[in-house]
Amino acid sequence: MQATAYTYDPETRSGQVLLDDGTPVPFDAPAFDAGGLRLLRPGQRVRIEQDGDKITLVTLQTF
Repeated sequence: MQATAYTYDPETRSGQVLLDDGTPVPFDAPAFDAGGLRLLRPGQRVRIEQDGDKITLVTLQTF
């Protein structure tokens, strides 16, 4: 699923993404770490994976 990075705190490696319908969904450090990212900027398109309502992976969207 695709989303847009909304917030990101580099100290906690957690933040929120916005789904395409505008719904904010939080992610935690394990989801960020699973994607292998070093930094995330608001506005970046990302790919997420979810297990129910919990985001399990955040990575950059590649085309």
